[in-house]
Amino acid sequence: MLLPPKMDERKWSLARQVGVDHVWTKATPELSGKLPPYDYKSLKAIKDDFNEAGFTIVGLEGDQFDMSPIKLGLEGRDEWIEKYCDMLRNMARLDIHTLCYNWMAVIGWFRTRIDVPGRGGALVSEFKMSDTEGEIVANELQISEDKLWDNLYYFLDAVLPIAEEVGIQMALHPDDPPVSPLKGVGRILTSASSFDRIFEKYPSPNNGLTFCQATFVTMGEDIQALAKKWIPGGRVFFLHLRDVEGNKNDFRETFHDNGPTSMVEMLQLYHELGFTGSLRPDHAPAMYGEGQGSFASGLSAGYEILGKIFAMGYLKGICEALDIPVE
Repeated sequence: MLLPPKMDERKWSLARQVGVDHVWTKATPELSGKLPPYDYKSLKAIKDDFNEAGFTIVGLEGDQFDMSPIKLGLEGRDEWIEKYCDMLRNMARLDIHTLCYNWMAVIGWFRTRIDVPGRGGALVSEFKMSDTEGEIVANELQISEDKLWDNLYYFLDAVLPIAEEVGIQMALHPDDPPVSPLKGVGRILTSASSFDRIFEKYPSPNNGLTFCQATFVTMGEDIQALAKKWIPGGRVFFLHLRDVEGNKNDFRETFHDNGPTSMVEMLQLYHELGFTGSLRPDHAPAMYGEGQGSFASGLSAGYEILGKIFAMGYLKGICEALDIPVE
């Protein structure tokens, strides 16, 4: 489960009570109250807190500090890339070996509504491209797809050798929603072919992806075919499990058990293909008594606890029924 890096008694306690032992976290200062994880003492303190509560951190997820200079190619990006490399070294020293990162500039994962009534009145998130018409970011924040590609290559040229040296799996997350441009900002990880392009240019065994199942569904991709190609090829380091109804221009999220994708079939396939990495339930509806919050912290909308508890039990039940061993 993805949990905040600062002790949240309700979320941390409920996670342990439903049998969660391994966690992902986002160690950004806004959430941790500490320096970013390029500071060794800060990351160690976060790990120690989780260990004391009975958790093992298996990975960091999301932008751990402001990545704008790196993604937009601004002045000072080399300094920030070096800090990123320091973060990878710190992760390795602390036995945290997977990093889920993204290349969404200016706008991260995004929805136009987060309060759409779903089953029983639970609140789900929704994206409608038409609702963003006329909404354009400031000129200095706009960036083309070509420039994003150049900046990603510049980043990977610098970072992948360090990841190889210290043993960090770089698990690149697709753009969510997979549309370009979004409010004047180009996005490049909007198809399976964009990942194949990266794998071809950087065949490093430390270069892989976060297989965010629902994001590839919204792209219109055949997720079973992608799993059959990328898992045996050693490219899938991390699984995000959630579901959506609709297409990339108009979709809403669902509970894990009432979307169009069969979680049973997909978990069986991942197992048959030999996937042994980390998986977690991704965004879940806010249930009775919960609100969706906002996108400000990166751990609010889609990250309330009750929907995650339901998803965790549902996924664990599937694994047990299919005799899929989980740790």
